[in-house]
Amino acid sequence: MRVAIIGGTGFVGSYLIDELSHLGHSIALLVRPGSEIKIKDSNKVEIVTGDILNVESIKRLIQKCDAVIYNVGILREVPSKGISFEKTQYLGLVNTVDIALEVGVKRLLLMSANGVKVPGTEYQETKRRAEEYALESELDVTVIRPSAIFGDPRGMMEFASQLFNQIVRLPIPAIDFLIGLGPKRASVKMSPVHINDVVQVFASVLERKDLFGKIITLGGPDILTWREMIVKIAAAAGYRKWFIPMPILLMKIAATFFDWLPFFPVTRSQLIMMQEGNTADPKEMEEIIGKKATPFSDESLDYLKKK
Repeated sequence: MRVAIIGGTGFVGSYLIDELSHLGHSIALLVRPGSEIKIKDSNKVEIVTGDILNVESIKRLIQKCDAVIYNVGILREVPSKGISFEKTQYLGLVNTVDIALEVGVKRLLLMSANGVKVPGTEYQETKRRAEEYALESELDVTVIRPSAIFGDPRGMMEFASQLFNQIVRLPIPAIDFLIGLGPKRASVKMSPVHINDVVQVFASVLERKDLFGKIITLGGPDILTWREMIVKIAAAAGYRKWFIPMPILLMKIAATFFDWLPFFPVTRSQLIMMQEGNTADPKEMEEIIGKKATPFSDESLDYLKKK
């Protein structure tokens, strides 16, 4: 099968390319001008230079393909560079769906995220609107919603490495984010999912007609509090951390005034989503890939020892 990937130069994209090429699929990859150096092994792909908001670029990419994977997303907007949730997570997907219908490519896999909804944060809303646009089209669509994805970043941006760099390695106590105030306060919870499991889902789902029109949620086997995740990351890298409890409410107040600054660690929207939690049952994923989900453990976090 010939597969077009939109969003293939980042962390998840690089693993998608490896998995699909290993299984014998040929890959066409949309790459922004100047981003060619991000491709780990250019021999595995046909590069089409272009942009998600340029209709002709997308048409050149997918017109000879059997399927399209839309794997574009951002964690933070950069208005000065014209980078927004609306453009990357919604309008680019709209262009992709419309062109796929025009040229006759029926199969679409859409990378979304666990917890997307309307109303919600702009991140959540644009992801959910993209899902709705794709699912309501005449394409054969499967939506994939992972929890936080971890695994060897191989020089890219990745969840556990970010937490190590921004929290664990600093010579100051870590923040333990808490929901609420007083004795009834609760902990932020997540179920991180390993990158190898995620890309195996994409590869398995690609040709499964029984999953057309479905939304698949991906979660790891461990439901962990924020503190437990930091402790595991620190232990894997050979560190120990002290913690300072911090109600998310107070951080949201600070973010209201300062999250426009590039160096402020989190945005108000990110804190809202953190407060909502990010857990998912691994059973659906395990049925698809035919094995147990990878735990968030010293073994699977071994790449942090290189830090």
